[in-house]
Amino acid sequence: MVQTVRIEAVARENAGKGAARATRREGLVPGVVYGAKQEATLIALDPRIIIKELTKGGWQSHLYEVAVTDGPTERTIMRDIQFDPVTDRPVHVDFQRLAPGARIRIRVPVTFLHEDTCPGLKAGGTLNVVRREVEVLAEPDKVPEKFEIDLAAAKIGDNLRWSAIKDHQGARPGIVGRDFMIASIAAPVVEEAAPVVV
Repeated sequence: MVQTVRIEAVARENAGKGAARATRREGLVPGVVYGAKQEATLIALDPRIIIKELTKGGWQSHLYEVAVTDGPTERTIMRDIQFDPVTDRPVHVDFQRLAPGARIRIRVPVTFLHEDTCPGLKAGGTLNVVRREVEVLAEPDKVPEKFEIDLAAAKIGDNLRWSAIKDHQGARPGIVGRDFMIASIAAPVVEEAAPVVV
């Protein structure tokens, strides 16, 4: 199942741009925890925590326990990070609180197995990845860490779709009504030599 990451945060008193600027002057990143039909919780985080999550990758498919000092520990997913356009540092973070029993919309990375033995790739084909992540609806405790597509029998011209994923793990695709494309094995491109002009 998906990884759960614990994040320490402190409560903020006031909302608004002025309060957010004051939080940034203290060297912290302002944030909010919202959702599940509860009042929003204003928080402030160490920017190193956010940067660490960004550099790990896959932050949109992790669950987070936001532990607020002198407050509750909230189960969340990180929905949005806003960045300073000049410094590229995080300036605000949004966390969505998870309601018990509700399904969440989340992106799950796709990995490909047996690329080294894939007949289509060995014949000179190229793996053309359309979606590196798939948006799905899943129960918070059953969010897959990743989806796997086996390339052991894939040949040139094969289309690998949602149905090619080995195990959906109870997740439903965000795109409904069609077996959408995830990747294909494209034929090699042969460049014709330009005619020699004498």
